[in-house]
Order: sequence, then C-alpha cells, then structure tokens
Amino acid sequence: MPVSSVTVRTPSVTPAVVVVGTGPRGTGFLERIAANARSLYDGLPLDIHLVDPHPPGAGRVWRRDQSPLLWMNSMAADVTMFTDDTVDLAGPVRHGPALHEWARDIREGRARLSAESEAAEAAEEALTPSGSGSGSGLRAEIAALTGQTFPSRRVQSAYLSWVYEQTVAALPPGVTVHQHRTDAVRVTGPRGGRQRVWLADRTEPLLADLVVLTLGHLDAEPDAEQVELSRFAEEHGLIHLPPDFTADSDLSALPAGEPVLVRGFGLAFVDLMVLVTEGRGGRYSGSAGHDDGELVYHPSGREPVLYVGSRRGVPYHSKIGYGLDGERPPLPRFLGPEQIDALLSRPVPPDFRRDVRPLIDKELGFAYYHRLFTAHPERTRVDWTDFEEKYAAADPGGPELDALVGAAVPDPADRLDLAALDRPLDGLRFPSYDALQDGLRDYIRADLGRRHDPAHSADLAVFFGLLSVYGQLIRLGDLGDSGGSWHGFFSYVASGPPGPRLRQLLALSRAGVVRFLGADMSVEADGRRGIFRAGSAVVPGEYVEARALVEARLPDPSPERTRSPLLRALYEEGAAAVSAGLVLVDPDDGRLLERDGTPHPRRFALGPNTTARSSGAFTRPRTGGPAFRQNDATARAALTLLAGLARPPAAATAPAATAPAATAPAATAPAATAPAGSPPAATAPAATAPAATAPAGSPPAATAPAATPPPATPPAGSPSTTVSAPRPPDGQPVRS
Repeated sequence: MPVSSVTVRTPSVTPAVVVVGTGPRGTGFLERIAANARSLYDGLPLDIHLVDPHPPGAGRVWRRDQSPLLWMNSMAADVTMFTDDTVDLAGPVRHGPALHEWARDIREGRARLSAESEAAEAAEEALTPSGSGSGSGLRAEIAALTGQTFPSRRVQSAYLSWVYEQTVAALPPGVTVHQHRTDAVRVTGPRGGRQRVWLADRTEPLLADLVVLTLGHLDAEPDAEQVELSRFAEEHGLIHLPPDFTADSDLSALPAGEPVLVRGFGLAFVDLMVLVTEGRGGRYSGSAGHDDGELVYHPSGREPVLYVGSRRGVPYHSKIGYGLDGERPPLPRFLGPEQIDALLSRPVPPDFRRDVRPLIDKELGFAYYHRLFTAHPERTRVDWTDFEEKYAAADPGGPELDALVGAAVPDPADRLDLAALDRPLDGLRFPSYDALQDGLRDYIRADLGRRHDPAHSADLAVFFGLLSVYGQLIRLGDLGDSGGSWHGFFSYVASGPPGPRLRQLLALSRAGVVRFLGADMSVEADGRRGIFRAGSAVVPGEYVEARALVEARLPDPSPERTRSPLLRALYEEGAAAVSAGLVLVDPDDGRLLERDGTPHPRRFALGPNTTARSSGAFTRPRTGGPAFRQNDATARAALTLLAGLARPPAAATAPAATAPAATAPAATAPAATAPAGSPPAATAPAATAPAATAPAGSPPAATAPAATPPPATPPAGSPSTTVSAPRPPDGQPVRS
C-alpha cells in the first residue's frame, strides 16, 4: 500500500537524510544516491549526515588500525564496490575499478590514495626509524598486489576509503555531506514526520526526513551459557573469551605454552591462529603460494597450544584457486523468480526444510552436473541433453534422482554428495587424538588439492550455484531459514579461508601448535577440579583439559541481547526482528517493518544485520550483485520521497508528493531519464575527467573532497567540535 510522506514544511528547510554506519554498505548506499540523484533529485538541496565512530568507507570491520597480518578471505580480483551490466538495476550503472584494478591505477599514477590514507601513511612514516626501509608499508603491498593476491585488510581499508572519497565527489551540486564520528543511540519521531536521531556525544538530535541504518555486524550480550562460563572462569582464576570480533579480543591473556580450548573452526579461528603465532613472533619457511607448497613453522616460544573443534570438526573449505573457463551453468534453473513467487503466494509461510531446501539441493546439483557433463564428458556415460531432461523430471533427493546419477556418473568421487560435503566426519571414529591429527591433516591436504585442481571445476560451478541461490532466497526474508543452517552451510562451502591459510594450519599442526579435537565438540566446566574440559564425538571417551577457553565466532545477534542501544530502542518502539537477531525489512526497498508487518515510511535498513542480508561482505565483479540491487532500490525510494519534500509547499499537495508503495520504489522513475543499466553520459561523473588521468568511473584525484572542504555553516543543531586533520570537524560539511 502507498506510504504517505506528506509533511507541512517551509521551503527554507533543506531535506535531510541520516545514514547510521559508514562502512562498505553505507558507502554503497551513498554511491547509489550519487548515481540516481540527477534523474530523481537533480538541482535540489539535500543534507546527508553520516554517523559512525569509525572511518568512512572502511567502518569498524575494515578499519586500518588492525594487524597487517590479517587478510581478506577473497582475492583482489573478486572484490568490487562498483556496479556493472550484470546487476539488475532500475538506476544507472556506474563503472569503477575492482580492488586489483585500483591498486594498478595507484601504481601507475592514474589515481591517488584518499586523503585519510595519505595522512595515515605520513603518520606511520614519521614513526619509522630512519633507514629502516618501507618494504612492509601499505604502498609496498599495493605495489605487489595482483588479481590473485589475498590482500591485507589495511589494503582493503585504503580501497574503501578511496571509494568513499570518490563517491562524495560524485554527488551533484546542492548535496552536502556532514560527518559525525560518534554513535547513534536512538531514533524517534512520528511516522509521517521528521525523525530525530540522537547521538552519543550531544544533547540535541539530528533532524532527518528519513533514516537509513547500515550497521553491519553487531555485538551482543553473552547468552546464558556464556554468562555461566565467564562466571566459572572468574571464580576459578581461568580465562574465558566469549564470542567477539577476533581482532578486538584481548588475546594477550592467553598464556604461552599452555593449552587453550577453541570452539569454532571458521574465519574467526583463522584470525586467532594468525595473531597468536605470527603475531607473537613465529615464522614460516617454505612457500605457501604454490598449490603443493609445504610450510615449516618455526615457533617463537610465546605461542599457546590451540585445541580446536566445532560442530563439523573441520575448517571451512578452502577458497577455489582457479577460474572457470568456458560456459557457466545457466542459472537460475530450479530455484528462480518463478519458484520464489510460488512460495510467497502460499497462504502460510513455506517450511524451509520441506519446501525450500529440496529446491536448493536440486539447483546446486544442476550447476554441478552441467559443468561435469560439458567440461569433463569423459567421466560421464550419457550425453547432457538426455541427463538434463531426466534430471528435471526427478524429485529432489528421491531414489529416481539417485539412480539417474549413479547410472550416468560411474565414479562415486564425481558425484555430488551434499550431506557428506556438509558433515565430512559423520560416522567416523578415531582410536585416539593422535590418530585424529593424522586423519584431519589428510582431509585438509585433500581439500586443498581438490580446490586447486581444475579437473574438479564442477566444484566451482557449485559455488556459482550457491551465489545464485542466495540471491533468490533474499526475497524470503532471513533466507527463509530462521535456524541459520543454510547461511552456515553457504559460509562453510563458499566463504572459507585462502589456500595459504590452510597450508599454514597444516604447518602449525605438524609443529604441535594446533591440535584438532573433532566434530560435535563439547565443553564442560569441572567445578571439582576448577578446569575446562573438552571432548568430541569422533574420539569417544577422551578429553582435553585447559585453563583457557576461546569462543572463536561472532556473537549471536539476538534482539534481546543486542548491545546496540539504537536497535534496542527500535525494538521497544515496535520494529520487528527475527529470532536470529536480524532486523525485519521489506526485501524490495529495505524499509523497516513493524511488528504488524507495516513498513515504516521514514526508516530503512541494509546489510548483514537485516533479513535481506546478501551473500558476503563484497561482490565479485560480473555476478549480479544482489547487494547492489538492494542499495539501488533503497536509494531510489529515498530520493523519490525526499524530492517530494524538497518541492515548494504549493506542490506538496500534488500526487507526486506521496511516496511510492514500499514494494515498488523504482516504479516512479521515468524510464526516459534513467533506463536500467544505460545512463545518459551526462550523469557519469567520470565523463568530464581526462582519460589519461582517471580510470573509467573514477573522478580525478584533484576532486578529492577531504583535501579542501568548502567553508559552510553546519545546519541548526549540528555539532561544532573540531578534531585534528585529516578529517573535518565533526558535523562540518565535507562536500557541497
């Protein structure tokens, strides 16, 4: 239904939007504002307030001040912040460089680091002893970076800072950005009027015509089990580190040489492993860069001994180390818009296990076998056309499908077994923990070999199938999976660590610094002996005792336990959330839903803390990018609403002043002004940049807004506290 936004306003009041969170998702939303403003908001004044205590662009997770030992878990060629013609957008495509292309532009002088990165580099160089060289600095990393590099997080931070700076520079005249390096603690205001955003460091709120929350991953208070474990640790003089961002945990508490129980075998564990080994002075010899590279770890003597286990008992699958040549599987095939429409049209919500997961499995199987039959036909017995016809007719997971695959694919190793992929240790038992170490090292070596061998390129087709499925499931809200098992499976298969990290894990295992505990890990607090004890299902009857326990995972963002005062206040006021702690939003445009299902006309949310979360922190180029589509829809809905408010009062009663229906924000955009995917040349900011000095989609460095912020008076109520360069005073415009 239409959402009324008509408000009696005086023409002297400039419309304003407050964006809470300026990490990658907030920057992505701002980029879509810049892309769509000329067609939906051209020539009108607008104030944009950005609220985040962390640096704009990078935000908390990708901020520069982390250990340079910490990497992204994506190759540079697989990371972009810019749209392309594979994205289903109502607004214009705005091209720009992927991470490795940006690094090349920096090296070759076609782009410059952002003002914030330049200032940070200068500060670090001032602290570097004379003559020590700069081989470990940011510029050295950029100089060595290729598309196949797994960059450090500080390189990604510099890229995101640059993207933010270019995005602000691309905003049209009349749009002014104000930075507020603080936290937002509450949003109040009537549904049909201006919202008030209360900040932690001031008594007067920011006034906004709409608010967009791009909060990213959030902290949470510990659950009952974690509270009890922490209490037990305090009583007995033990160490317990609850779920947290590993880079923010105080790992100095973990004693050298002592056993530490670690529950969690995903990416948080990888960060922990790095920080307490190399981060404490250990080093590797050998080459982890080769597919068959075997490393030797040389301890510093300051490492703890990590005993790691989890529900699966194995690390996340390695990133695939090759590209897909030839035809991609034609997706979606069995789980596309038609199937999602049918699920949503049912009178009762679909059951994920019964109604959705079989379609997912059939889609992944289709992707896998399409690649196997077309790229490796010598390992099949029938032609693809015949197999596809019978595969389409068979019920997902049924005996007919199993018989078809068994007859057409002779080697069981070439058949897709999703259950075994998900739980590889199910049913296995080892006589001792020493035997388990050998078994797990064999498993990790086999996984590395397969994930770096193009002979198994059907595995890469499954990866593309997973991306396709994720993009479709967004429409179901919370992926239709309130228990989170699907999201966990996706992360385990498609979002694992780089291969070199698993080679390091093998070296640490051989050195005795890491010991494997196995699947279905259990942790007990032994009050009689005052110690933590852990065991697993794969080595029954044996246990490991330790004085320290680390929960190597992010906190579960329960609505009841969120540490965000902003979200707590929204929940108290009536915003809806699911049990997994995700904010409930309209998947079409990101409007916050209230508990009665009504979309709030002035409040939006994007990102991993919402039920419309996308498949990863960043988008691979030319993969459709659901996050880009979400950003675009929200930006267009916001601009349409704001444009109505910016008109003179006489026009406020016209039909155009009413915001579009929450489910179809883009429908009000005139097709002639912004056809999908093909904007007029005049709307591209890079069109005026000399080709020799700026890559496509990248304004020249001279336009960097932070270098010379224009003088301006902050709007009424804006803070005026001044802080040191390179960022402007809090609340001061950085571009207008």
